[in-house]
Amino acid sequence: MQHKLAAVSKIAVLSLFASCAAPVLAQSAGSTVVNVGWAHITPNDSSTPLTITQPALGPIPDSGTGVSRTETLGIAINYFYTDNIVFAADLGAPPTYKLHGEGTLAGVGQIGTAKQWAPTVFVKYFFGEAKAKWRPYVGAGVTYVRYSDVELSSRFQQVVGAKFGSPAAVTTAELSRGFSPSINAGVSYQIDNNWYANLSLTYVDLKTDADLTTLATKVGTVKSSTTLTLNPIVAFAAVGYRF
Repeated sequence: MQHKLAAVSKIAVLSLFASCAAPVLAQSAGSTVVNVGWAHITPNDSSTPLTITQPALGPIPDSGTGVSRTETLGIAINYFYTDNIVFAADLGAPPTYKLHGEGTLAGVGQIGTAKQWAPTVFVKYFFGEAKAKWRPYVGAGVTYVRYSDVELSSRFQQVVGAKFGSPAAVTTAELSRGFSPSINAGVSYQIDNNWYANLSLTYVDLKTDADLTTLATKVGTVKSSTTLTLNPIVAFAAVGYRF
């Protein structure tokens, strides 16, 4: 009987050591994977005509604003709540957008620049098993967008001021902030148990209101506005490490 108990005890101890020595599966529940890489942002842009609201002169016919493509450093943090369900935060350095005139404003060239801060939280679903080499995924979330360092070009300010008889008038702009829905799809490739390559596309349903104020004109303070539709697609290529 004692020999049997001793044998059982040895088996139990060996099983315990084996479980402790077993490797943690890659991208499994409790894992955190941090991806760092380059984001290429392509706006699907359009705008409403620039509208003079004070005095109430209405829209400038065929005036428009376009937004150029841009790039920035991206960081994506993925926490595996289960082997398949992931809570994620997409961050990174704020990209700088360049705005240019279109239609009757095409001759202005660059209208201005602005930095965009757009942290995003996602819930993602990773397909396949935790140990799989290739794991495609989809996600949905929300992006909070705000802008800083908004600057209008001197040429655009001259054009606006000259319309009211004061080419030297100063024009400033404020861009709206708020939440926008986002969707995401991508694929993760396991290089080894800790390192990964990642490719993804994110679409943000984004509109931004621009309110302009022109001071020291012959008719006093002039206010104008337009709505920019950006709807950017963000292509993100990154390398990730599992913690």
